[in-house]
Amino acid sequence: MSVDKEAILKEIWGRFAEQQHVFPATTDGDQPRLRPMMLIYTLGRLFVATGTGEAKVQQIKRNPKTEFCILFEKDGVRGTIRTECLAQIVDEEDVKTHIYNNVSFLKEFWDSPADPNYTLIELTPTSFEYFKPGSMQAVKLKP
Repeated sequence: MSVDKEAILKEIWGRFAEQQHVFPATTDGDQPRLRPMMLIYTLGRLFVATGTGEAKVQQIKRNPKTEFCILFEKDGVRGTIRTECLAQIVDEEDVKTHIYNNVSFLKEFWDSPADPNYTLIELTPTSFEYFKPGSMQAVKLKP
């Protein structure tokens, strides 16, 4: 079976909403750590925002390998996208400001994009495992 990589990638990226709940995993020593977070998809990139003092920030600095899974439904049938990523703390002030100004819930936690407790993390996908709704087999591919 041949796989149309570009068509599948387009389908995968089409499943990302501007904001959606995910459970990103990091590692703390040899222990995986999951937590609920809001994934932000803007500027063609994926981000999560967190408090600077949160454990996940140090975990990512020690090991930037992360992953999360998106669950979705099409015509009453469920599918998933498991995304392996490299996480990186965002230092670009213009990106931090753009996201702060365009994602309303961030203002509930931080006073401004310059708030020292506001940390933005970019999640750069390194691979996808896509279970298309109705399929019994995952398609694994790199972006």
